Amino acid sequence: MSDRTVSITLPLPSHAGLRWLAIGLATGLLAAVVASPLLSAPRLLAANPAPTADEHTISVTGTGKVTLSPDTADLRLGVLVTAASVKDARNQAADAMSRVIAALKGLGISDADIKTSWVSLQPTYDYQSGANPPHITGYQFSNSVAVTLHDLAKVGDAIDAALAAGATSLDGVSFRVADEAGAEAQAREAAMTEARAKAQTLASAAGVSISGVASISETMAPVPYPIAYGGAAAPADGKSVPTPVQPGTTDVSVTIAVVYLIG
Repeated sequence: MSDRTVSITLPLPSHAGLRWLAIGLATGLLAAVVASPLLSAPRLLAANPAPTADEHTISVTGTGKVTLSPDTADLRLGVLVTAASVKDARNQAADAMSRVIAALKGLGISDADIKTSWVSLQPTYDYQSGANPPHITGYQFSNSVAVTLHDLAKVGDAIDAALAAGATSLDGVSFRVADEAGAEAQAREAAMTEARAKAQTLASAAGVSISGVASISETMAPVPYPIAYGGAAAPADGKSVPTPVQPGTTDVSVTIAVVYLIG
């Protein structure tokens, strides 16, 4: 038997058929890419938890106050000099302030507790002569120091010594406690005790119980330090009278707002 060769000839598709075949292949590739997990929508790892019901609370405030005796005083003393020239004003002010500082140091006040707080030079003008602009008539030089005293018994002496030495201004005397940390801690404890007592009274009246604390906020409200000093009229014999100084007391106050959980 002889070998036979069978050949089959398929007709080529028309131009339109080729176009539809290309469209079909492209559509299939696009569908495969879209179905790929690389381009699929991201999965949610966990659903958002549903909001819980609002907690029942009681809101109260408490105040704690601790009364202290000051142990530190602060003075502000100054010299003000007016002269015809800048040089004269500066020299006179420097001489007066040097005497003031020497007098303070003579009371045992250290250099660390005497600090220059203000130095100023300003011209003075004549506004009455009708000149426009007004002309300068001289210069005013001011120099101030802040003084800290740790011995309150020396406050009156420091004032008198500074004024006698040439100080022309006393801007104020204030008293304070150098370290208030311990007093603040006591005030906080007292404020929290008061707030808890208020909340417990309200909870008992409402027939509920306190189960915890939701929030605590604090407000510091120190009472201003007393400024207690004064003078006395000179006696008939003309002798100098010491300046009396009373430091008084001061308060450290803490107010807290507490929100308690109830159930």
